[in-house]
Amino acid sequence: MTTRSLLRRAALFTVLAAAAAAALADEAAIRKNLAERLPNLPKIDEVSKTPVPGLYEVRLGSELVYTDETGNHLLQGNLIDTRTRTDLTQARIDKLSQVDFAALPLKDAVVVKQGTGARKLVVFADPNCGYCKRLEKDLLALKDVTIYTFLFPILGPDSTVKSKDIWCAKDPGRSWRNWMVDGTAPGKALAACDTASLERNLELGKKYRVQGTPAVVFEDGSRAPGAIPAAQIESRILAAAKKG
Repeated sequence: MTTRSLLRRAALFTVLAAAAAAALADEAAIRKNLAERLPNLPKIDEVSKTPVPGLYEVRLGSELVYTDETGNHLLQGNLIDTRTRTDLTQARIDKLSQVDFAALPLKDAVVVKQGTGARKLVVFADPNCGYCKRLEKDLLALKDVTIYTFLFPILGPDSTVKSKDIWCAKDPGRSWRNWMVDGTAPGKALAACDTASLERNLELGKKYRVQGTPAVVFEDGSRAPGAIPAAQIESRILAAAKKG
Protein backbone atom coordinates (compact mmCIF):
# COMPACT_ATOMS: atom_id res chain seq x y z
CA MET A 1 0.00 0.00 0.00
CA THR A 2 1.39 3.39 -1.00
CA THR A 3 1.94 6.33 1.33
CA ARG A 4 -0.87 8.22 -0.44
CA SER A 5 -3.29 5.33 0.13
CA LEU A 6 -2.33 5.17 3.80
CA LEU A 7 -2.91 8.90 4.19
CA ARG A 8 -6.30 8.65 2.49
CA ARG A 9 -7.33 5.78 4.75
CA ALA A 10 -6.17 7.67 7.84
CA ALA A 11 -8.12 10.74 6.71
CA LEU A 12 -11.22 8.61 6.15
CA PHE A 13 -10.95 7.07 9.61
CA THR A 14 -10.58 10.55 11.11
CA VAL A 15 -13.72 11.76 9.33
CA LEU A 16 -15.71 8.69 10.38
CA ALA A 17 -14.54 8.98 13.98
CA ALA A 18 -15.52 12.65 14.06
CA ALA A 19 -18.95 11.86 12.59
CA ALA A 20 -19.50 9.10 15.17
CA ALA A 21 -18.47 11.41 18.00
CA ALA A 22 -20.82 14.12 16.72
CA ALA A 23 -23.70 11.63 16.49
CA LEU A 24 -23.10 10.50 20.08
CA ALA A 25 -23.03 14.11 21.24
CA ASP A 26 -26.28 14.82 19.38
CA GLU A 27 -27.94 11.74 20.91
CA ALA A 28 -26.86 12.79 24.40
CA ALA A 29 -28.26 16.29 23.85
CA ILE A 30 -31.54 14.92 22.46
CA ARG A 31 -32.04 12.53 25.36
CA LYS A 32 -31.18 15.17 27.97
CA ASN A 33 -33.27 18.00 26.53
CA LEU A 34 -36.35 15.96 25.71
CA ALA A 35 -36.34 14.29 29.13
CA GLU A 36 -36.00 17.63 30.93
CA ARG A 37 -38.46 19.60 28.81
CA LEU A 38 -41.07 16.88 28.27
CA PRO A 39 -41.16 14.91 31.54
CA ASN A 40 -44.33 13.07 30.47
CA LEU A 41 -42.70 11.77 27.32
CA PRO A 42 -42.40 7.95 27.34
CA LYS A 43 -38.97 6.42 27.86
CA ILE A 44 -36.66 6.93 24.89
CA ASP A 45 -35.57 3.51 23.65
CA GLU A 46 -33.44 4.56 20.71
CA VAL A 47 -32.13 7.63 18.88
CA SER A 48 -30.88 7.25 15.32
CA LYS A 49 -30.13 9.35 12.27
CA THR A 50 -32.57 9.59 9.38
CA PRO A 51 -31.67 10.16 5.71
CA VAL A 52 -32.57 13.84 6.25
CA PRO A 53 -29.54 15.89 7.40
CA GLY A 54 -29.99 17.11 10.96
CA LEU A 55 -33.13 15.06 11.57
CA TYR A 56 -33.12 12.24 14.12
CA GLU A 57 -35.60 9.45 14.74
CA VAL A 58 -36.62 8.95 18.38
CA ARG A 59 -38.19 5.59 19.19
CA LEU A 60 -40.60 5.50 22.11
CA GLY A 61 -41.59 1.86 22.36
CA SER A 62 -43.35 1.16 19.07
CA GLU A 63 -43.95 4.86 18.34
CA LEU A 64 -41.63 7.02 16.25
CA VAL A 65 -41.17 10.80 16.46
CA TYR A 66 -38.51 13.06 14.98
CA THR A 67 -36.34 15.85 16.33
CA ASP A 68 -33.41 18.09 15.41
CA GLU A 69 -29.89 17.46 16.70
CA THR A 70 -30.51 19.46 19.89
CA GLY A 71 -34.00 18.26 20.79
CA ASN A 72 -35.38 21.77 20.41
CA HIS A 73 -38.21 20.70 18.12
CA LEU A 74 -40.32 17.54 18.00
CA LEU A 75 -42.20 16.29 14.93
CA GLN A 76 -44.96 13.69 14.74
CA GLY A 77 -45.99 12.16 11.44
CA ASN A 78 -44.69 10.00 8.63
CA LEU A 79 -41.43 10.65 6.82
CA ILE A 80 -41.88 10.16 3.06
CA ASP A 81 -39.16 9.79 0.43
CA THR A 82 -40.73 11.72 -2.44
CA ARG A 83 -38.30 10.26 -5.00
CA THR A 84 -39.50 6.71 -4.44
CA ARG A 85 -42.79 7.53 -2.67
CA THR A 86 -41.63 5.28 0.15
CA ASP A 87 -43.12 5.77 3.60
CA LEU A 88 -39.89 5.56 5.61
CA THR A 89 -41.71 5.71 8.92
CA GLN A 90 -43.93 2.73 8.11
CA ALA A 91 -40.96 0.79 6.72
CA ARG A 92 -39.11 1.37 9.97
CA ILE A 93 -42.11 0.33 12.08
CA ASP A 94 -42.47 -2.83 9.99
CA LYS A 95 -38.83 -3.66 10.64
CA LEU A 96 -39.14 -3.00 14.37
CA SER A 97 -42.22 -5.22 14.62
CA GLN A 98 -40.64 -8.12 12.72
CA VAL A 99 -41.12 -11.45 14.51
CA ASP A 100 -38.68 -14.36 14.56
CA PHE A 101 -41.28 -16.89 13.46
CA ALA A 102 -38.99 -19.91 13.84
CA ALA A 103 -38.35 -18.99 17.49
CA LEU A 104 -42.00 -18.72 18.50
CA PRO A 105 -42.94 -21.25 21.25
CA LEU A 106 -45.74 -22.89 19.27
CA LYS A 107 -46.25 -25.45 22.06
CA ASP A 108 -47.98 -22.64 23.96
CA ALA A 109 -50.50 -22.02 21.18
CA VAL A 110 -53.92 -23.48 20.45
CA VAL A 111 -53.61 -25.39 17.17
CA VAL A 112 -56.21 -25.62 14.41
CA LYS A 113 -55.33 -27.53 11.24
CA GLN A 114 -57.21 -26.94 8.00
CA GLY A 115 -56.61 -29.23 5.01
CA THR A 116 -53.00 -30.40 4.82
CA GLY A 117 -51.93 -27.72 7.28
CA ALA A 118 -48.76 -27.18 5.22
CA ARG A 119 -48.80 -23.42 5.59
CA LYS A 120 -48.45 -21.69 8.96
CA LEU A 121 -50.07 -18.68 10.54
CA VAL A 122 -49.87 -17.26 14.06
CA VAL A 123 -52.55 -15.17 15.75
CA PHE A 124 -52.53 -13.38 19.11
CA ALA A 125 -56.17 -13.26 20.24
CA ASP A 126 -58.37 -12.55 23.24
CA PRO A 127 -61.48 -14.74 23.59
CA ASN A 128 -63.64 -11.69 24.33
CA CYS A 129 -62.32 -9.64 21.40
CA GLY A 130 -65.05 -8.96 18.82
CA TYR A 131 -62.55 -8.35 16.02
CA CYS A 132 -60.86 -11.65 16.90
CA LYS A 133 -64.17 -13.43 16.42
CA ARG A 134 -64.62 -11.77 13.05
CA LEU A 135 -61.11 -12.81 12.06
CA GLU A 136 -61.69 -16.39 13.21
CA LYS A 137 -64.71 -16.67 10.92
CA ASP A 138 -62.64 -15.36 8.00
CA LEU A 139 -59.88 -17.87 8.76
CA LEU A 140 -62.33 -20.68 8.01
CA ALA A 141 -61.95 -19.83 4.31
CA LEU A 142 -58.20 -20.54 4.25
CA LYS A 143 -57.00 -23.84 2.81
CA ASP A 144 -54.08 -26.05 3.83
CA VAL A 145 -53.01 -23.95 6.79
CA THR A 146 -52.15 -24.61 10.42
CA ILE A 147 -53.25 -21.74 12.64
CA TYR A 148 -51.43 -21.27 15.94
CA THR A 149 -53.38 -19.04 18.29
CA PHE A 150 -51.61 -17.60 21.32
CA LEU A 151 -54.35 -16.96 23.87
CA PHE A 152 -53.72 -13.37 24.89
CA PRO A 153 -56.19 -12.36 27.63
CA ILE A 154 -55.85 -8.59 27.92
CA LEU A 155 -59.48 -7.42 28.01
CA GLY A 156 -60.23 -8.27 31.63
CA PRO A 157 -60.57 -11.06 34.19
CA ASP A 158 -63.21 -12.95 32.20
CA SER A 159 -60.80 -13.18 29.27
CA THR A 160 -58.35 -14.95 31.56
CA VAL A 161 -61.04 -17.33 32.79
CA LYS A 162 -62.18 -18.20 29.27
CA SER A 163 -58.57 -18.59 28.09
CA LYS A 164 -57.91 -21.08 30.91
CA ASP A 165 -61.10 -22.99 30.12
CA ILE A 166 -60.20 -23.22 26.44
CA TRP A 167 -56.56 -24.15 27.05
CA CYS A 168 -57.55 -26.88 29.50
CA ALA A 169 -60.23 -28.40 27.26
CA LYS A 170 -59.75 -31.94 25.94
CA ASP A 171 -59.50 -30.44 22.43
CA PRO A 172 -58.40 -26.79 22.79
CA GLY A 173 -58.64 -26.13 19.05
CA ARG A 174 -62.24 -27.31 18.87
CA SER A 175 -63.12 -25.47 22.08
CA TRP A 176 -61.60 -22.26 20.68
CA ARG A 177 -63.49 -22.51 17.41
CA ASN A 178 -66.75 -23.44 19.13
CA TRP A 179 -66.55 -20.30 21.25
CA MET A 180 -65.20 -17.86 18.67
CA VAL A 181 -67.33 -18.98 15.73
CA ASP A 182 -70.46 -20.55 17.25
CA GLY A 183 -70.59 -18.83 20.64
CA THR A 184 -70.55 -22.11 22.57
CA ALA A 185 -68.91 -21.43 25.92
CA PRO A 186 -66.07 -23.75 26.94
CA GLY A 187 -66.42 -26.09 29.90
CA LYS A 188 -64.80 -25.12 33.19
CA ALA A 189 -61.10 -25.89 33.53
CA LEU A 190 -59.96 -28.52 35.99
CA ALA A 191 -58.03 -27.18 38.96
CA ALA A 192 -55.06 -29.39 38.12
CA CYS A 193 -54.64 -27.92 34.63
CA ASP A 194 -51.33 -26.14 33.97
CA THR A 195 -52.09 -22.66 32.61
CA ALA A 196 -48.59 -21.19 32.87
CA SER A 197 -48.58 -20.88 29.08
CA LEU A 198 -50.98 -17.92 29.36
CA GLU A 199 -48.44 -15.95 31.38
CA ARG A 200 -45.75 -16.88 28.88
CA ASN A 201 -48.02 -15.67 26.07
CA LEU A 202 -48.41 -12.29 27.75
CA GLU A 203 -44.64 -11.99 28.10
CA LEU A 204 -44.21 -13.05 24.47
CA GLY A 205 -46.65 -10.37 23.37
CA LYS A 206 -44.79 -7.79 25.42
CA LYS A 207 -41.52 -8.86 23.80
CA TYR A 208 -42.93 -8.33 20.33
CA ARG A 209 -44.93 -5.22 21.27
CA VAL A 210 -48.34 -6.75 20.66
CA GLN A 211 -50.56 -3.93 21.87
CA GLY A 212 -53.96 -5.15 20.72
CA THR A 213 -55.83 -8.12 19.38
CA PRO A 214 -56.04 -9.69 16.94
CA ALA A 215 -52.44 -9.58 15.73
CA VAL A 216 -51.57 -11.85 12.80
CA VAL A 217 -48.00 -13.04 12.18
CA PHE A 218 -46.86 -14.60 8.90
CA GLU A 219 -44.04 -17.07 8.28
CA ASP A 220 -41.69 -14.36 7.00
CA GLY A 221 -42.00 -12.58 10.36
CA SER A 222 -44.20 -9.78 9.05
CA ARG A 223 -47.39 -9.00 10.89
CA ALA A 224 -50.73 -7.29 10.49
CA PRO A 225 -52.86 -5.75 13.24
CA GLY A 226 -56.61 -6.08 13.28
CA ALA A 227 -59.19 -8.30 11.60
CA ILE A 228 -57.88 -8.22 8.05
CA PRO A 229 -60.03 -10.00 5.41
CA ALA A 230 -59.33 -13.60 4.38
CA ALA A 231 -58.30 -12.55 0.86
CA GLN A 232 -55.66 -10.23 2.27
CA ILE A 233 -54.41 -12.92 4.64
CA GLU A 234 -54.14 -15.35 1.72
CA SER A 235 -52.10 -12.88 -0.34
CA ARG A 236 -49.80 -12.22 2.63
CA ILE A 237 -49.30 -15.97 3.15
CA LEU A 238 -48.33 -16.36 -0.52
CA ALA A 239 -45.96 -13.38 -0.31
CA ALA A 240 -44.33 -14.81 2.82
CA ALA A 241 -43.84 -18.16 1.10
CA LYS A 242 -42.05 -16.49 -1.81
CA LYS A 243 -39.66 -14.76 0.59
CA GLY A 244 -38.93 -18.10 2.21
